[in-house]
Amino acid sequence: MEVVRTIKDLSKIIDNQRVSGSKIGFVPTMGALHQGHISLVKRAGEECSFVVVSIFVNPTQFNNKEDLERYPRDLGADVALLEKTKCNLIFAPTAEEMYPEPDTRAFNFGDIENVMEGVYRPGHFNGVAQIVSKLFDAVRPDNAYFGLKDFQQLAIIKKMVNMMNYPITIVPCAIVREADGLAMSSRNKLLSKEQRENATVISKTLFDAVKLKDNYDVESLKKWVTETINNNPYLDTEYFEIVNDTTLQPINNWDEKVNKIGCIAVHCGKVRLIDNVMF
Repeated sequence: MEVVRTIKDLSKIIDNQRVSGSKIGFVPTMGALHQGHISLVKRAGEECSFVVVSIFVNPTQFNNKEDLERYPRDLGADVALLEKTKCNLIFAPTAEEMYPEPDTRAFNFGDIENVMEGVYRPGHFNGVAQIVSKLFDAVRPDNAYFGLKDFQQLAIIKKMVNMMNYPITIVPCAIVREADGLAMSSRNKLLSKEQRENATVISKTLFDAVKLKDNYDVESLKKWVTETINNNPYLDTEYFEIVNDTTLQPINNWDEKVNKIGCIAVHCGKVRLIDNVMF
């Protein structure tokens, strides 16, 4: 396994792999890796002959400077974790490498970016599209692997791939959870012991909501989930929406013939956690 810091060095290796006929799998990350990330790398290793993992905390997708500064970083630990996987190459650029000049591109994803995360994190998805497109241009993968925990982000990336005609297959991968149900996230490392214990209320409430849905209409269930979580003094729900899993627009009743997903964002102290479940 090799670690490179520049697009030039990355391109040389990718060119050689292309010549040798390798199928290239790509897992973009912001580091602070956990078993959720590793599950993506494992899937990529099963389906591709050469696996690239990027580690880059992208400043343009943070609309909160404090959140950017607080985001956990430990490249040494990340490299050690990836050495035990089928990762062949780590791309760990600096901000100057990825943004030698400001990226002024503005993406328009329509209705799917104007709900949920788009409401509470203005500019976030434009930053995601900027960096993912830059990484796609540099790595030129056949397959790219993304976790379903960031469900709206996945929808944005799929749309970007179509808009920009990238010959890349986007592979969604299941949410990986801790033994107590909490969705794995790099941000979990920022939780205190007490916060970590109480954060499990989020997933437990979502799982209960799936079981209870026949007892409530959509709006009443949304209210029940929000109130149940907010009754915990450590938690404050930012939003909980039940939406069409393709358009991401809210559903009004259970009879709608679409796949339905419940997406949530909750503040636990200063740490913002997201999760989702299928209904």
